[in-house]
Amino acid sequence: MHPKPTDTPAAANNWPAFAVCVAVAIAIILDLVKVNVTLTPIEHTLGATSSQAQLIVAGYVLAFGILLVPSGRLGDLWNRKAMFVIGLGTFTVASLLCALAWDATALVVARLVQGVAAGMLMPQVIGLIQNLFQGRERGKAFGIFGASIGLGTAFGPTIGGLFIGMLGEELGWRWTFGMNVPIALIILPFAVWLLPGRQAHPKGAASRDLDLVGVLLMAATVLLVMLPFVLTTGTSADSPQRWWLLAAAAIVGAVFVWWERRYLALGRNPVIDFGLFRWASYRNGVIISTLWFAVMPPMFLLMTLYTQQGLGFAAVNVGAFSIPYALISAVVAAWAGRYTFTWAARMVFYGVLIYVAMLLGMLLVGAFAPVAHTPWLSTGMLAVGGVGPGLVMSANQMRTMKHVPPAAAGVGGSFMQVGQRLGNAMGIAVATSVFYAVLAAAGMTPGGPVDAAAGGEDAYRHAYVWGMVVLVALSVLALVFSWLDYRVDARERAAGEAPE
Repeated sequence: MHPKPTDTPAAANNWPAFAVCVAVAIAIILDLVKVNVTLTPIEHTLGATSSQAQLIVAGYVLAFGILLVPSGRLGDLWNRKAMFVIGLGTFTVASLLCALAWDATALVVARLVQGVAAGMLMPQVIGLIQNLFQGRERGKAFGIFGASIGLGTAFGPTIGGLFIGMLGEELGWRWTFGMNVPIALIILPFAVWLLPGRQAHPKGAASRDLDLVGVLLMAATVLLVMLPFVLTTGTSADSPQRWWLLAAAAIVGAVFVWWERRYLALGRNPVIDFGLFRWASYRNGVIISTLWFAVMPPMFLLMTLYTQQGLGFAAVNVGAFSIPYALISAVVAAWAGRYTFTWAARMVFYGVLIYVAMLLGMLLVGAFAPVAHTPWLSTGMLAVGGVGPGLVMSANQMRTMKHVPPAAAGVGGSFMQVGQRLGNAMGIAVATSVFYAVLAAAGMTPGGPVDAAAGGEDAYRHAYVWGMVVLVALSVLALVFSWLDYRVDARERAAGEAPE
């Protein structure tokens, strides 16, 4: 009896199943960034406060980050397809609630639920890709996956800006969220039909151990680390007491590590396989990914705040700045996918190097370019810089997961995603805090009217430049780790471990 198409990863429908995964990954990443250009319209139409606007962005990131590892573990132990379908259904309902939100509080709550669904979905996407493909085919798949993440990140502001430009402020931001509903309803039946329903599980009772205490300790640690950053607005309303949560995070994190080691010593299966960190490729890949997401989404947010609020450009124009960046990064990532299996570490290093150069160019544009030339120069810099994420996103994903066994793909991939969400929250918090602090020092109210004659544009210019200085510093740190991993890869090749 022949197996059904969904019974085995060896079936001929791997690429259609992969397309389902990529479509959902794009929707998840879009919702991280397309909200940036909607914040001002949401404040105007719903009367949202600055704190509520912050939570509309941060609530999604926070819930996303907390759910990643528990969901990845549950998908590894139970069934990734079932987790995927449940997560996609939840994401659809939450998106509808966002689009229909009657006040700012309802929108914040709906965004939290949407983040929970995203945290359920993304580990299954990575785990399914790891199971569907092997060898060079996996490199090609992660190349396309990297391109999809880059597209989602770069096109997010463009999509939000187009909706607002075409439909007006209120309908525009509502459809920015509402677009997920028809897309998800189209994807859902294909997910049920195409995704593999069976998966290999390690044998033995310990392999099916959920480690509930470990899951709760891990979630608490991530929450305590992310919370002070997502509550940072850069205004005088921020309480300095929130940083004590990092001390609590260190304590809970230490208990988590102790519990996981004890659990492993008892012959049981902990929620995090710390053995993965023995591989330099995994360890460096997680760090690079964390730093990368501490730079890329905050860069788009700073650019949006500067050009939309400070220079007065319309949301649709601001969103269009990133179109060449998105197209070039997608083309490069699709091309790079065929080489990531062999040259991943080298591609990551050169991709980060290009991105550092782009950020320096963006900083110089902000510091010296006339207002009329800023859109064209920024777009040009972004176009050249698009080569960077095209190389990094696909290659780093492949490099990080190189030594991860398929049975641990969900947790291995989701821990990488936790790093991305932590980096995202920290990067946005630090960069925007610097941005708003410089504005406050100049006597400016964020989002308020800008008087060029009174130095308002100069204040925004200085705020943007100092925010970019932070991102350049983080990108240089990512460059250091990518160089270290490049050296590790060279040693692996010398020892005969590189792929043929």
